[in-house]
Amino acid sequence: MTIKSIWLRKIHKWVGLVIGLQFVIWAISGTAMALLPMDEVAGGEMAEQPAPAVPISGNAWPNVQKALSNQPVSKLSLRALPDGQAIEVTTSQGVRLFDANDGQPILINGEAAKSIASAAHPSGAAVANVVPLKKLTLPVREHELPIWQIDFRDQANSSYYVSGKTGQVLERRNDSWRWWDFFWMLHNMDYAKRTSFNHPLIIMVGFAMSWLAVTGFWLLFRTMWRHDFAALRRLRKPIVPTS
Repeated sequence: MTIKSIWLRKIHKWVGLVIGLQFVIWAISGTAMALLPMDEVAGGEMAEQPAPAVPISGNAWPNVQKALSNQPVSKLSLRALPDGQAIEVTTSQGVRLFDANDGQPILINGEAAKSIASAAHPSGAAVANVVPLKKLTLPVREHELPIWQIDFRDQANSSYYVSGKTGQVLERRNDSWRWWDFFWMLHNMDYAKRTSFNHPLIIMVGFAMSWLAVTGFWLLFRTMWRHDFAALRRLRKPIVPTS
């Protein structure tokens, strides 16, 4: 065995240890995610939302047009809110809500967000806290501010997130989701945003695994089978009797 083979075996051993530990983490995190009930991870049951009644009041639309200052409308829909019907208007400047009775703008403040979240909760649990988010957090990392966080006093420690623009329930998070998201972080090795499979760390691990496989085969033929074949050749040599 040459000096190079000795050092290669040492490096191979320590890299293999690190990669082996990561394989254990992948196995544990993958199993944990598979065991968690996906219905609970997704937020559980949601209260049935009432369908909006039609038609819209005749006085509403002129007031809506006036508030929009004749901006082109790309989408228009009618929604039911806990306090009544709302007209959802989408323009180039975003989404706005208007009262379907008089066409006045609807502001999604803390009280409105609390009512929307409470109406969506299946068991009608008491609200523990209503917080306006100052920055995007992990539960709503794929959305945009403004967002209201409504925490409930239920067994799952649920938190509902309501858009400050549209009044829609963006996400429903609970303890099952928090555990799932933790194991997801371990699985994809994105310890910051928990969203990407293409970050430098996992790419580096991928290259390390490839290097480990190549060097492992080289060491297999270089340091083990070579001596095994030599031993086999010695066994096959005829034994010459001595006189």
